[in-house]
Amino acid sequence: MLRRCFFRRSCRFFVLATSLALPLPLTAEEKASGNEPPTKRDQIVARGLAYLTEEGQSDAGTFSDQVGPGVTALSITAALRNGRTVDDPMVVQGLRALEDFVKPDGGIYGNGRLKNYETCVAILCFAQANKDGRYNAILRDAKAFVTDMQYGQGKRAESDPWYGGVGYGGTSRPDLSNTGYMIEALRAMETEASDPAIQQALKFVSRCQNLDAGYNDTAFAAKVDDGGFYYEIPVTKIDPSTSDERYTPNGGLRSYGSMTYTGLKSMIFAGLTAEDPRVKAAMQWVTDHYDLDNNPGMGSAGLYYYYHTFAAGLNAAGVKTLTDAEGVEHDWKADLVAELAERQNEDGSWSNDNRRWFENDKNLATAFALMALSYCQ
Repeated sequence: MLRRCFFRRSCRFFVLATSLALPLPLTAEEKASGNEPPTKRDQIVARGLAYLTEEGQSDAGTFSDQVGPGVTALSITAALRNGRTVDDPMVVQGLRALEDFVKPDGGIYGNGRLKNYETCVAILCFAQANKDGRYNAILRDAKAFVTDMQYGQGKRAESDPWYGGVGYGGTSRPDLSNTGYMIEALRAMETEASDPAIQQALKFVSRCQNLDAGYNDTAFAAKVDDGGFYYEIPVTKIDPSTSDERYTPNGGLRSYGSMTYTGLKSMIFAGLTAEDPRVKAAMQWVTDHYDLDNNPGMGSAGLYYYYHTFAAGLNAAGVKTLTDAEGVEHDWKADLVAELAERQNEDGSWSNDNRRWFENDKNLATAFALMALSYCQ
């Protein structure tokens, strides 16, 4: 059962979940009654799903398979979380296609460049479709695969900044996005928050937070100290003048939106509660940077990924409403539905004019938008 707890900060109230399995939206069959007229959320979700079904999916059942199985996994997960069943033809085709990416080593990936990311989003998909246990063996092997790639015991000392993190695959540097996906994937499989892999990952997540409070022992903790999160932890000397986007003039790492919401949900999935200083600091950053026009700190780059992490983070935290830095109270779900309704294309898809991180691809942007909307029911 979820226990609810409250904390007050500058007369703002937040409701945070202190213990949870990964929250999943109700399916269409689980909703109370079909007599109510469709909401704005339901309308734009229906159009988005129609686009993926009629335009996005290939005859082989995949979505944007030129970049591997990741978009297929996200698209099918989005469909399942928005009411499609495992017997839906689009879902059946997609799951079969995703099974073709399962490798003998337990990973679920394409050319091997994005092994962790692709396997983790595939875990989310198969776990969502696994009510009858049909994917137990795939999930078991995939869990072993991603945890073996983690920089844990035997690979890095606990004092090492990269300890507990995981990157895209192999020996690549770890980052918060991939580590967050791994935590979420493990929780989707009902892995306990106390699991060693999750607790090791929490150490890396904490070192990605701009918080000078003892949890981040890197040189970056005190340089910004705003409670937000950054993408990766450099281990070599940096020159701040080389990237105004990433670094502050004093050599700190800039916080930005999608990573802060990823950090927030990852901490909660790892068992932290509202009273933890890390959660409080992250929530303060969220309050101070509430924005649906941009990915705070990154502008339009990664906007739909941001919408997904925004919704997933606030949902995991149990937040219903919050008050922004100007004192305006927001129902974030209503705000997000309105924003995505306005941004939806005529054909029912979403897309980003900013080509960074492949969000100009309609399938990817639409999958992220639908994932975000699944938390707005």
